[in-house]
Amino acid sequence: QVQLQESGPGLVKPSQTLSLTCTVSDDTLASAAYYWFWVRQPPGKGLEWMGAIAYSGNTYTNPSLKSRTSISRDTSKKQFTLELTSATPEDSAVYYCARGNSLVIGSAESWGQGTQVTVSS
Repeated sequence: QVQLQESGPGLVKPSQTLSLTCTVSDDTLASAAYYWFWVRQPPGKGLEWMGAIAYSGNTYTNPSLKSRTSISRDTSKKQFTLELTSATPEDSAVYYCARGNSLVIGSAESWGQGTQVTVSS
């Protein structure tokens, strides 16, 4: 059973870049079978699909976040990362990384435990 673990600062100042890393416990980050997501859940709201990276390295981002979102990976470290620039308090949320077999959030079958990020001065 793969395990995913998010890591990064829990507090980010407005206008700064929010950066998170997801560490994967097995060697499937470069597997053609999977997509790797970032998902967030603001307080009192539902899950928001932020973007994904495929085994090929191609990235896909939510159009509402596209100009601020970057997803990358380092297969040698078994990690993929999220960068969200120009953070605002509205970006405060629990951030999850996940693995699925398509770009659809419903395909995600393995999730990290989530990490709370607060954007505040």
